[in-house]
This record gives sequence, C-alpha cells and structure tokens, in this order.
Amino acid sequence: MKALSSIGLKDVQAVYGGPEGDLWELIMGEQIHIGGFQSSMDLAEKAGIGAGMQGVDLCCCNGAGVRFLLRFRNVERMHGVDATLHVLERARSRCAEQGYDHRADFILADVCTTALPSGKFDFVWGEDAWCYVCDKPALIREASRLVRPGGTIAFTDWVEGDAGLSDPEAERFLKFMKFPNVLSIRDYSQLLKSNGCTVLRADDTGRFAPHVDLYLQMLNMQLTHDALRIIGFNMPLLSAMGEEMAFMQQLAHAGKIAQGLFVARKDK
Repeated sequence: MKALSSIGLKDVQAVYGGPEGDLWELIMGEQIHIGGFQSSMDLAEKAGIGAGMQGVDLCCCNGAGVRFLLRFRNVERMHGVDATLHVLERARSRCAEQGYDHRADFILADVCTTALPSGKFDFVWGEDAWCYVCDKPALIREASRLVRPGGTIAFTDWVEGDAGLSDPEAERFLKFMKFPNVLSIRDYSQLLKSNGCTVLRADDTGRFAPHVDLYLQMLNMQLTHDALRIIGFNMPLLSAMGEEMAFMQQLAHAGKIAQGLFVARKDK
C-alpha cells in the first residue's frame, strides 16, 4: 500500500462539494467511474446482482450506481451512503426526477460507520470510489458487517498495478487525485479474506489506460470551454490539471495503476 498522510476526508469533500467534482462529471459522465455503463453492467453480471435484491452503495456520490441498479438490474431497494452533502443532495434530486425516490434512500455518513443494520443486505456495491477512504480495513469490515451470510461484496476501484509505483510517483498521483492511499489487488483480496469473505473475482479490468486516453482527448478536442467554465476560466489551473492527467496516463500505460474488479461472498 502506498499512502499520503496529508490527505483526508476534508480534501475529498472539497473536491466533490465544489467545481473539481463537476469537472470529473463533465469528463467521465454522470457515472464517474472508468468504463461507465459497460463497467457497471460487467460488475453486476459477474456479481449476480439482480431482481428483488437489496443493496448498499458505499461512497455513492451522485447516486448514479443506485439508479443504474434500480433501472437495469431491477434491484428492489438501494441505500446510498456518502460523506459529502452536496453530492447526496444531487443524488436525491436525480432519483426523484427519475421516479426512484421510493426505492432509494441516501445517508450522510462515514462509510466505515454507516449505522445501517448488520447482515440485512444482499450486497454491498462500490465503483471507483473506495480509493478516497482513509481506513480501508475499516471500510471492508463495514461492508462485511452489512451483508448477510452468503451475500456479496462487489466493487471496482483504482489500484496500484502490477508494475508498482515508486514513492515519488505515488506521492504525485495521490496528491493530485486526493487519495489518502492506494491498495493493490492483493491488498484488497487479503482484506476481504480476513473479514470472512471468499474472493470470487479479483481482476485488472484493463480499462484504465484506454479510458484515460479518451478523457484527455475529450478535454483537448471538445470540452475545453466547458471545463474552463466550471473552473472560472482559469487557464493556468486547467493546464496544470492537464499535466497531472497526462502523468496519470503514463502511469496507466506502464501498468503502475489500474482499475481492479472484486467480487467476494461472505462466508456462511
């Protein structure tokens, strides 16, 4: 695990409570994770998530994952948890607009201590967001606590790739992304196992590098004005962010960062 002690929850709340979060949604779409719809469908199918189930989306952000599961997997009910009020208000509004407010609720809480009941849910869900959580052992413990015996923990996340990050590379990457730390696929697998889960899938999706290529192309070729509007037409800031994304692109192509996919079953 690579970590940066200077990054904490307040930094993440500042990102998703302000223009930087809007910029990520511009670049990546309402589903602010690598691969968008295809990634969500891939994870749901591999995890066997479907009709009649009840789940919890930890770090639900604007509720895109909740709405995806309600609409396309016919999940009965979803509970979204996030620590940033701004995105939860957006989640509630969008669910109401799309007619899902009666099947979804959203909780402002630390995802490591949700106060939701133990062992009551068929699955816990996450998409490229647990990288923002400081205490990942506590996060996995909470996910395991929430699901019923035989239930599923299914998530994707940004992870350290097989090639590994040097300390200077990790510091630059974590500082830009506001990640307190980044785990490897092996790290997450061990945490799941140590919390009473059998790991069914722990894979590098291979999506990271080509999608970062896409995001940079979109920013440079089509969305420059839109991005500038969001950040107050601050050209130096956009240039600096572009440089950091280009650095992230290099790391992805070198196999030093990746998108991991995990499906685990809580032991009975």
